[in-house]
Amino acid sequence: MVVTTEYPHEELRPHKVPFALTFFITLAMVLFTDLRLSVALLTGAVGMILTQVLNIDEAYEAVSWKTVFLLASLIPLGMAVESSGTAAWIADQTLAVLGDMPIWVIQAAIAVLATFFTLVMSNAGATVLLVPLAVNIAIGAGANPAVFALTVAIATSNSFLIPTHQVNALIMGPGGYRVPDFMKAGGIMTVLFLVVSLVMLNLVF
Repeated sequence: MVVTTEYPHEELRPHKVPFALTFFITLAMVLFTDLRLSVALLTGAVGMILTQVLNIDEAYEAVSWKTVFLLASLIPLGMAVESSGTAAWIADQTLAVLGDMPIWVIQAAIAVLATFFTLVMSNAGATVLLVPLAVNIAIGAGANPAVFALTVAIATSNSFLIPTHQVNALIMGPGGYRVPDFMKAGGIMTVLFLVVSLVMLNLVF
């Protein structure tokens, strides 16, 4: 039996706990101030490095570069889809086909369209783009515009299918997940999200 203390293990720094807790509380700044989440998190991260809770090499190794490049590619893609008019054209063509359908079918189609857009562009961008269209369609179909607007607002959070959303991308690297893994679990979640949200929207409103 070989006994040694020289084996690969994580270095523990219990004397740095007060610093870690102090900078972890920077998250509260997001709740109680107008500070943006990105700035608050950056403040906490820089503070932990400066107080040697982490050294710069550990922080660098903890970065999932696959996630960074994924998000860096998605941002210009979403901007291009929105600014070129592609998203508006797809929305107009899709909803024009459904003009004579029952109201619940049109509402479901808007929810599916919002789900698709939120996978390739930002949630806010998809919402801003689709809400005016949804309201106009609701008025033309004799439906409640508020319900159609809420349908878009809720469906643009339905980002389970592929790892294009920031949260999905962040867990992709550490969890060792692949796109097929997201599609297997996310496909079921996407359908459940659509069914539950549409049923509850029509029951409550």
